[in-house]
Amino acid sequence: MSQVTDHSDHAPLRGPIGVFDSGYGGLTVLREIRKALPEPDLLYLGDNARTPYGTRSFRVVYEYTLEAVRYLFAQGCPLVILACNTASAKALRNIQQQDLERIAPGRRVLGVIRPSVEEVAEVTRNGHVGVLGTPGTVSSLSYPIELEKWAGGKVVSTVQEACPIWVPLVENNELDSPGTDWFVEKNIRQLMGKDPLIDTVILGCTHYPLLLKSIRKFMPPGITLIDQGPVVASRLTDYLDRHPDINRQISQGGSTLFLTTEAASLFESMAALFLGETVTAQTVSLDTPPSS
Repeated sequence: MSQVTDHSDHAPLRGPIGVFDSGYGGLTVLREIRKALPEPDLLYLGDNARTPYGTRSFRVVYEYTLEAVRYLFAQGCPLVILACNTASAKALRNIQQQDLERIAPGRRVLGVIRPSVEEVAEVTRNGHVGVLGTPGTVSSLSYPIELEKWAGGKVVSTVQEACPIWVPLVENNELDSPGTDWFVEKNIRQLMGKDPLIDTVILGCTHYPLLLKSIRKFMPPGITLIDQGPVVASRLTDYLDRHPDINRQISQGGSTLFLTTEAASLFESMAALFLGETVTAQTVSLDTPPSS
């Protein structure tokens, strides 16, 4: 992928799809996008130096996310995916409604919450939905609000369970330990205790697919799990089909560039865990372009 460093927000573009996360979980979304859409160039940016976002205020998450979005626009991305539940919950709406027309008319920013909600509306049988997420995502109430708004009346109950230990377990590669099973079972039991009629559960954090083996072990039978990576990839494919004006602006070299605000070596070791492959990353500052 040829590196685009275009700091004019109004210049014609043909560049990569930007994928942003505050940390590493967005790599599970990136992985599924690459499977579904092998031709577009992709540019992944992890703000790993300032992660986690979940403990920060709405204002700070919004400011950090907007900074990352502007950075990706400056690298030529006509479309940015916020592959982060916290950024989607705390920043996406403001960016879409207040900033896009001013800073980058014609470009788009999408998140991971609405695709998950639309998927729930299609698969739930009784309208009882559970959400497993980080404390920041759960406290934002974004899933109950968006389910009420976009699920077409098909959701009658939404209960949530914050899982503060799950992300550290993943990032410390404790995927198959007895301790992981204990926490996963505890949180699932607490979620089901809030509504035993749940038939659909959203995995509301992009780290959680790495815990699917343990989650499936303790999730009651008959419950549909919403894994955001495949859902976002499928909805993105549909979005590009419906928006050929955006699709035409995306370069089609099939390559992926990885950027991080932390040490590249640290990102590379963690990316290997999330992607199952070796990658090369560049360390960047969000106020300067990456090296060519």
